[in-house]
Amino acid sequence: MCYSAKIQANYREYVRLYGADIDIESFRRLYFARAASSDIKIPKAVDVALAGDAEISAAIAEYKTLRTRKLEADLFAQRARLAAAEKQLAVKVTKKASEDVRIATDKIADGQSWLEDLRRQDLQERDSRIFPGWYAPVLIELDGKRLVVPMRYRCRIPGWTEADEKQKPGAYNAKISSLATAWRKVFGFTHGIVLADSFYEHVDRDGKDVILRFDPTPPQQMQLACLWTRTEIPGADDLWSFAAITDDPPPEVAAAGHDRCLVPLKSSNVNAWLAPDPSGRAQLREILADHERLYYEHQLAA
Repeated sequence: MCYSAKIQANYREYVRLYGADIDIESFRRLYFARAASSDIKIPKAVDVALAGDAEISAAIAEYKTLRTRKLEADLFAQRARLAAAEKQLAVKVTKKASEDVRIATDKIADGQSWLEDLRRQDLQERDSRIFPGWYAPVLIELDGKRLVVPMRYRCRIPGWTEADEKQKPGAYNAKISSLATAWRKVFGFTHGIVLADSFYEHVDRDGKDVILRFDPTPPQQMQLACLWTRTEIPGADDLWSFAAITDDPPPEVAAAGHDRCLVPLKSSNVNAWLAPDPSGRAQLREILADHERLYYEHQLAA
């Protein structure tokens, strides 16, 4: 599974490369929703790219204010928990007090880090990363028009509910071997592209789970093949969501310990991929098979 990728966060690159328009209203609705619920995750670099829009900028400011208040309240509670546990340990060592010290210390460190990230102005490399459940700009073609739409990186397959997603949380990737089964209602119907510079994977190293970063060499922007859906949500905005297609890995990725790899499309196949015909799935499979053959260097993720 590709659990994370460093994406092209600036929608202007999609406009430049593909002549796409930005679906600014969908982006605005997403930012309004995040301002009301901090459960929505958007990379900081996407915030920066869209900050020129007055309505989105106001929504970002509102989100930061509410998020700061929550983090500060959580920090206050954890510091009180830590102080109480340390006071108990000074009298008598107990398992509960020791655990409270450990947990509170970890949560305080996390909270301080999140606050620093929220207040930080300079962009860092990690600010362009997405994870399952996060939102990213996705290039699609709708009614003959190319659009950049914000979508959640975990696809809600047609017919699924939120409960189905929780039961099967791995739908952020679509294996080529599953396109005719689990993804049959999406493959051949709604295709997209996400631009990314690198991807990240969990691998086992001597019995320990580590995260590796894979970079195409020489460095280049990948046009990743994706599937997407739009789900009507009663009483709320439609849910746009996507999955990245994965295939068997090239030798160097397999040697590093991972059994899947994303599928970077050739530029010559972009037009056909974005305007699929469900009666021509054989051609679409040929496009996936004829993807860019990149070499991936890897390193431990920072």
